[in-house]
Amino acid sequence: MLVYRVLGPGGSGSTTNVVAGIERAVLDGAQIMNLSLGNSINDPDWVTSIALDRAMAEGVVAVTSNGNSGPDNWTVGSPGTSRKAISVGATALPQDFFASSIYTSEGVAYDSFDIMGYTDSDDLMALDGNEYEFVYAGLKGVADFAGLDLTGKIALIQRGTYTFLDKAANAAAAGAVGAIIFNNAAGEIGSTVGGMVIPTFKLSGEDGGKMYYELAAGNNKVIFTIDYLGCMESVADFSSRGPVVSTWMIKPDVCAPGVDIISTVPTHNPANPWGYAIYQGTSMSSPHVAGAAALLVEAHPNWGVNDIKAALMNTAENLVDPYTGAPYPHNTQGAGSIRVDKAIEAKTLVAPGSHSFGVFSKPKGSEVKLQRFSIKNLTNKPKVYSVSVKFPGIDKGIKVITLNRLIVGPRRSMQIPMVLQVKASALTPGYYEGEVLIRSGHEETRVPTILFVGEPDYPLLGGAGVLDLGDEYLIELYLPGGADALFLDLYTLDFQPVAELIEDYDVPAGYSEYYWNKTAPGQELLPGTYYMVAFIYKGERAEGWVVDEVVVP
Repeated sequence: MLVYRVLGPGGSGSTTNVVAGIERAVLDGAQIMNLSLGNSINDPDWVTSIALDRAMAEGVVAVTSNGNSGPDNWTVGSPGTSRKAISVGATALPQDFFASSIYTSEGVAYDSFDIMGYTDSDDLMALDGNEYEFVYAGLKGVADFAGLDLTGKIALIQRGTYTFLDKAANAAAAGAVGAIIFNNAAGEIGSTVGGMVIPTFKLSGEDGGKMYYELAAGNNKVIFTIDYLGCMESVADFSSRGPVVSTWMIKPDVCAPGVDIISTVPTHNPANPWGYAIYQGTSMSSPHVAGAAALLVEAHPNWGVNDIKAALMNTAENLVDPYTGAPYPHNTQGAGSIRVDKAIEAKTLVAPGSHSFGVFSKPKGSEVKLQRFSIKNLTNKPKVYSVSVKFPGIDKGIKVITLNRLIVGPRRSMQIPMVLQVKASALTPGYYEGEVLIRSGHEETRVPTILFVGEPDYPLLGGAGVLDLGDEYLIELYLPGGADALFLDLYTLDFQPVAELIEDYDVPAGYSEYYWNKTAPGQELLPGTYYMVAFIYKGERAEGWVVDEVVVP
């Protein structure tokens, strides 16, 4: 095993060092590399993304994190935007999922109500459909129970002072069959906590206030509805989503476990050097895929990097959103969650493992694009394949012409041409998902595919940086599609406009640099800290972005 430190304390470092590490690993003969790192710039031509493309070209299986900026689309960052490397999203291991709600009186809704934690799912389901008296118990320390009868009741608890686990344990000790904890400030409680001794739920500060006032109005009964949705693997909300700007590629390529992963950590204690902690992130899921790639290399030493990637994508499990019952979008899960045993035993490889047909925007008539897929038969016998393409819900505007049936000889591969005709005027502008299905007997390979009709809705500002040079600031902006007009303005920290600083027109796509000398035309700026805000206009779209804080001396 080769280990290269490319980031400094706290996990930050320079792009130069990351690229140097990639190059060194290739030169040192690495077969597989893992990069549990990334930035927020959605750019396939960022230098780290290109470096991984070239590592794959040199025969090194490059695996990288997709990013932790989800759940919105377009949040994938470099080098997860690489055209060739395997970009990895994060999933949570199979767990029970429930849909839950409460009722206290007509017209009162608790939209933030959700399960915080429990120990026994039977205790949770026992609440379903039943009515319970609920009692307010303050912060839920032991002293808060004095004079309260909670036997068979629900404790309504405010967040603060004590841990969530202690609050639930104290409620259980007083006889409560459940607890509802509401935030001590506006907004929701994000935490979920395993091992709650009794079923415990959470409310936002606003909804907690509603429930407290219900109690004051004499509505002291609550009815629970708990529906069991099943036990399944799910995509983490934080996992970054694609697509990639300009290539319009689906990202991630695959997913792997990245929630509640036990990892080693430095203790900085020579007497006790072995430390462990539970972490989450695509930095946890990426090594799972690198490890799976190592098993594939061992099992199939003659496979190339594209074979390894195809095997992992072709055999991945298509994941279903537990709350909707529908498969996650392609740009959420990629081809799905890896199944290394199936990848090792694959009899067919289809590459690429996912595909974007790009953008169709011709105002009249049909626009035609060609793509070729490679089918490789890994067995010692000829195989007959059927090919079909589906864009669910689309009955006009998209036509696919391809071979419906083909025979591939043993240990041979064949290219499948696929012609896509899209009549943009017959479709609503937006993003469309489809699948290429390749079948041979009971074997089926699913290749996710996407296309866009009209201008994609990517963020107009793809990344920004501000560098204080002393007498002036350097402002660097990444505009994926350019801009018709760009304005850089100064705002107070409570978002009151102060001054217009820079304006530019017909800005080309890519990276632009601007210099600001810390003054404003025609006015004097008071010393202090301000927000630099960018306003970007392109076609009918307009967006405002806080670039960074700047200081006027």
